[in-house]
Amino acid sequence: MTGGSTGLVPPERALSIQHAGAEDVLRALASRGWSIATAESLTGGLLAAALVAVPGASSHVRGGVVAYATDLKHSILGVDEALLEAHGPVHPDVAAQMAEGVRRVAGRDGMLADVGLSTTGIAGPASPDGQPVGTVHIGVSTPSGTTVTSLRLLGTRAEIRADTVTHALEAALARL
Repeated sequence: MTGGSTGLVPPERALSIQHAGAEDVLRALASRGWSIATAESLTGGLLAAALVAVPGASSHVRGGVVAYATDLKHSILGVDEALLEAHGPVHPDVAAQMAEGVRRVAGRDGMLADVGLSTTGIAGPASPDGQPVGTVHIGVSTPSGTTVTSLRLLGTRAEIRADTVTHALEAALARL
């Protein structure tokens, strides 16, 4: 795990950083003619919202799934039920399977979406399973494979969720 935010970025600056990150991701997708879809738990739709806030996003954003409940991660995104039972919803392999699953869910005409981007973690204020608040896993799935970035972020619930969006956009851009 790597260190995260200290919570010192003002909210308006965080939104500006997210917007720039979303623009960069969409520009990289455009250069490849690729699409993206999001699978969100921790961020509850904030990641998809950051992407679609950019004019022209509809050319590349296929959609998003907010699978906040654990059972939806399995029933909609296809995350292995045994994995969820053994480790719970906040686990690197869950993030990987969410990213892979949303590529399938958001695909069309038998083709996968080109990029699946997922978030799962614990924003607090309490932890339901004993993992530290700020534990975050971000999955990125592309035609060349799936990677997971694991973080330990600091801050309030809102700051952890906002920082996760920023880190997710950076993780996607790194794979593009």
